[in-house]
Amino acid sequence: MKAVQYRTVGGSPEVVTVPDPEPGPGQVLLKVAAAGVCHSDVMVMSLPAEAIRFPLPLTLGHEGAGTVAALGSGVEGVRIGDMMAVYGPWGCGACHKCAEGKENYCLRAAELQIFPPGLGAPGAMAEYMIVDNARHLVPLGDLDPVRSVPLTDAGLTPYHAIKRSVPKLIPGSTTVVIGAGGLGHVAIQLLRAMTATRVIALDVSEDKLDLARRVGAHETLLSDSSAPDKVKALTGGRGAEVVLDFVGAPPTASIAAACAGVESDLTIVGIGGGSVPVGFGSLPYETAVTAPYWGTRAELIEVLDIARGGEVEVHVETFGIDEAPLAYERLHAGTIDGRAVILPNS
Repeated sequence: MKAVQYRTVGGSPEVVTVPDPEPGPGQVLLKVAAAGVCHSDVMVMSLPAEAIRFPLPLTLGHEGAGTVAALGSGVEGVRIGDMMAVYGPWGCGACHKCAEGKENYCLRAAELQIFPPGLGAPGAMAEYMIVDNARHLVPLGDLDPVRSVPLTDAGLTPYHAIKRSVPKLIPGSTTVVIGAGGLGHVAIQLLRAMTATRVIALDVSEDKLDLARRVGAHETLLSDSSAPDKVKALTGGRGAEVVLDFVGAPPTASIAAACAGVESDLTIVGIGGGSVPVGFGSLPYETAVTAPYWGTRAELIEVLDIARGGEVEVHVETFGIDEAPLAYERLHAGTIDGRAVILPNS
């Protein structure tokens, strides 16, 4: 089968031919219908050799959806032919956090060398993939796998970040969304669907700001040094109740901190290496700073239910598997409108 792999440290993704996988005991073989392209992949491919904790080559793709093609021995709860989304943050299933349904915060994953697909385990950017356990599959039902596959990360991650702040997002509140790309444009829609907050979107790209307006942002601003003052002006000097930074680079983290108001939630979602100083006087009083990771399986089910209600639609650009390297080039250049999706079996 064809697969998109990161093969050597410092290299670029390559389309290669590898043996078809076969499911072992407890495993599920998925015929992949769609696989999302994410900045996390680029981050993995930028790591130095000493920071890579899994063997290469690595089949990419941690956003996956497809049809159950075969079952290993002992698998229950899924049937051949079922259309499924892959829940990506695999855990041990037995530790305290996994028992709470929070496999994204598994306490033993590193110790047991459990990696998400595409971020250590073979991923979805191939004609077929192995899912380690049926509990990591969520039924898609009548949802289009191509438009829904980004919801497994680009939907789940912002949903998890927003959900914890919902009590603050009452009428009259303001949320600043920094970065209106793959995750950010979904976050704007989730905020509109889940809360009464006013959404101010920030980005360095006019194209991304246009996308933000199209999906429901009330206000859009260029993400530069003047943005915090403009946010303060739009909020009568209060600042935002919630700030969501989907870039997470040092400049955006600084902007995020400057947009935050008293008793606000400042959530750094992006993995751009930025940070925010925390301490008395460094932020407005009682600002809570968090850096969440992905989300729970139950939250993925909730996100898919929101999509079934028509309140979230991911803007996607599709590519055949042979075009995957081009998709990564365009992602790096910032020219993808929404989310890039690879169709391995098209």
